Amino acid sequence: MEIIQRITEEFKLRDEHAKNIVSLLDDGNTIPFIARYRKEMTGHIDDQVLRELADRLTYLRNIEKRKEEVVSSITEQGKMTDEIAAAIEKAETLTEVEDIYRPYKQKKKTRATVAIAKGLEPLADILLAQNLTEGSVEDIAKPFVSEELGVKNEKEAIAGAEDIIAERVSDDAELRKKLRRIYLKNGEISSKIQKEEEENAKTYEMYADYAEPVSEIKSHRILALNRGEDEGYLKVKVTIDESFAVRVCEVGFVKEGSVTTPCVKAAVADAYKRLIHPSIEREIRNVLTEGAQEQAIKMFDVNLRPLLMQPPVKDKVTMGFDPAYRTGCKIAVVDGTGKVLATTVVYPTPPQNKKEEAAKQLKDLIDKYGVDIISIGNGTASKESEIFVSELVKDYGGKVSYAVVSEAGASVYSGSPLAAKEFPQYDLTLRSAISIARRLQDPLAELIKIDPKAIGVGQYQHDMPAARLDAVLDGVLEDCVNSVGVDLNTASPSLLSHVAGLNAAIANNVITYREENGKFSSRKELLKVPKLGAKAFEQCAGFLRIRDGKNILDNTAVHPESYAATEKLLKLFGYTDQDVAERKLNDLPGKIKAYGEAKAAEECGSGVPTMNDIVVELLKPGRDVRDSVQTVEQRFDVMDINDLVVGMELTGTVRNVIDFGAFVDIGVHQDGLVHISEISDNYIKHPSDALKVGQVVKVRVISVDAKKNRIGLTMRKERKNH
Repeated sequence: MEIIQRITEEFKLRDEHAKNIVSLLDDGNTIPFIARYRKEMTGHIDDQVLRELADRLTYLRNIEKRKEEVVSSITEQGKMTDEIAAAIEKAETLTEVEDIYRPYKQKKKTRATVAIAKGLEPLADILLAQNLTEGSVEDIAKPFVSEELGVKNEKEAIAGAEDIIAERVSDDAELRKKLRRIYLKNGEISSKIQKEEEENAKTYEMYADYAEPVSEIKSHRILALNRGEDEGYLKVKVTIDESFAVRVCEVGFVKEGSVTTPCVKAAVADAYKRLIHPSIEREIRNVLTEGAQEQAIKMFDVNLRPLLMQPPVKDKVTMGFDPAYRTGCKIAVVDGTGKVLATTVVYPTPPQNKKEEAAKQLKDLIDKYGVDIISIGNGTASKESEIFVSELVKDYGGKVSYAVVSEAGASVYSGSPLAAKEFPQYDLTLRSAISIARRLQDPLAELIKIDPKAIGVGQYQHDMPAARLDAVLDGVLEDCVNSVGVDLNTASPSLLSHVAGLNAAIANNVITYREENGKFSSRKELLKVPKLGAKAFEQCAGFLRIRDGKNILDNTAVHPESYAATEKLLKLFGYTDQDVAERKLNDLPGKIKAYGEAKAAEECGSGVPTMNDIVVELLKPGRDVRDSVQTVEQRFDVMDINDLVVGMELTGTVRNVIDFGAFVDIGVHQDGLVHISEISDNYIKHPSDALKVGQVVKVRVISVDAKKNRIGLTMRKERKNH
């Protein structure tokens, strides 16, 4: 089946859309650009599906490339047949292709290759044919005894021949395919503890004597078993019923009634135990691991997206409050654009408890700089800091507010070369306070500077294939940045480098041009930036915004290629530039509908989807796709885990969604776990079906273990006992 046809069927696309998408990708177009500006060509496919399609396209092309290599190799060996060619053509996975190639692959020294070198292949053919009903195997083997070739006696000749048969059995592609299915359907994965005496072994207590069907094991347990095995605490194996497996192997090779049949049976049993089982066990472990890793990587995607897309608190003078105990709370005041105005350190928390002094210092800063909102990090001493700040803001009668934000990754950023370059005059701790302030103002712009793996969403990130995880997370960053749009005159290099069509080098060139020539006044000016050519401009221009530029369309997601169509649309319905500037276009959608969408689009020289996007942008130029701020209900009688009581109801913020539940920040430094079974009164397949990072939820405490720092929470309705 052709690749385009496979893509069409698997993604349920129209044939022309699949062809267009593949052509657009091959022409070097970015996924955000295709998703946003080529809707007529793609059938309105979104960026996430496009990424899946691009991954699948790469995989299918890799299979085709490998098939060509295998065909070439077998043909060069003079062993190609119509049957082999048909099997290769039919193969749908890389594993199937490798199974077919296995007998023809150049092998290292094996027991079978040694036996072949000793001239025992003809004997193996005789034994495997199983045509002889009289005589003894020893008599058949006698002619193959050769001191010169190193075959001392009949017994050695038979053993060598059986080794050759065993390798042939092991190399049988259809048998491997059948056994692989059996392992996946009927296999069992089990583990035993290896280092019981070590304290860390307690982490793997539940896997000390554990077994579960391969078909049922959840991905997070696969990753836990792998980690336990890598750390030397667990011995893990995958098994099926051995006698049954050997019988399956015998089906294509054993013929009853021959004097050589026992030899073939012995060779088949040896093939399974020595060659097939270890190999397929590794394959099944790899299949399980790859599936689990993909699921874990998917959870990074699911969690990172809403975290990056949290609503910004725009144009507010913000005080960043980085809580701590002994070393004091670090404070940074930044203006509405994120520029640092002041920094200090205060000590309102234990052991100093200098609350009055700290309150005076902060009030002076609030009054001097007109602070609108205080952003408090949720790390150590967060709860004490929150209570202190809540008392402080009461004096301002609602003029100053505060919010608690996740400070995950703030310390990673503050110690990075990027932070050192951005704030060389401040030490690490003050940079962290600046980051906490800015991530409330614009979470996306600030979090983009941090390696996504350090943001604290997902699970087992250090066990993931680094290249694959980075590729997926970079895709999330790119999707989020481009769906929001970037202010060309204020964006950092980190933000610009994730704009479609730009890279780190071009982003730095944009910054340099901006510093040398002043603010950009139009998108066209981008073409003056060194190394930003026509293709890069095509890809990036629609995602870059210019506030107060010469053309109001430069502050929208309307692509420059559609400016002419936009002007025609406005002229068609009698609107002036003044109407656009004063936003007097509310009746435009109604006029288009009455006129006929298809007819209007045709007269403007665009497709209907593009025209509709233009209308949305004209109605709200400069709009931000992120939602309005969600306020968190605060609670002040909970200080730490020891204050929690079973039955207590709290409001918290979802910090991480994983396969078996979600971790919720309830303000006691230790996040509580809402197990999947406690998320909803109705059945849900996965926690991400009901929860997302940043969501504010009502929870009830159902268990507290202060020694182990574990908090159990529920979101289900309380059931009364009758």
